Amino acid sequence: MLVKNAVKITGGLSNPSKMPGFSYNLPAAACIVGSMLRAVKLSVCFGCYAMTGCYRFPVVIAAMERRLESIVAPFWVQAMAVLINSKAKWGHEFFRWHDSGDIQNRAHLGRIIEVCQLTPTVKHWMPTREYAMIRRYVGEFPPNLVVRLSAHMIDGTPPELGFPTSTVISDHKPGPGICPAPEQDGNCGPCRKCWNPKIPNVAYRAH
Repeated sequence: MLVKNAVKITGGLSNPSKMPGFSYNLPAAACIVGSMLRAVKLSVCFGCYAMTGCYRFPVVIAAMERRLESIVAPFWVQAMAVLINSKAKWGHEFFRWHDSGDIQNRAHLGRIIEVCQLTPTVKHWMPTREYAMIRRYVGEFPPNLVVRLSAHMIDGTPPELGFPTSTVISDHKPGPGICPAPEQDGNCGPCRKCWNPKIPNVAYRAH
């Protein structure tokens, strides 16, 4: 499959400025758990970053809507693998699922796992608040995919389901597992904590 055809099928990859690689974002409005949490004060999703700034540009909204529509396309898995592997050839070895949006259903999760299996040289990171979908998945998660269960509330904790986690904290003191991006002009820099399965929890400072 040609890259241009893969872009047409999938809607193309996104390229968050702070990340060391590419991503695949969906509309934050399509988040299932996140949509409910947006109405809850002190939740991580209250004032969601993916509902503001450049995410509200019409061209960005249209691109995310195209991606959302594409996830059920017959050759989406193969097309995503083509795009991600094409970037890996140029040294982009880290990929993030959903800098905006989240898993839509168990079929979607299964397709993401297939993509990870077809891109074995790439390290995938998928933060999610869809705990039930992860818990009910029947099958193995590939070793190159780090699923991080994200806490619902600021200073809250995710459930213990045997997966790495991520939290948002109001305490801005430095410590192990804390995202260094605020001290690095908002960028990941050389840090790859989120992709490291040996780090049990990554903590992000509340904005």
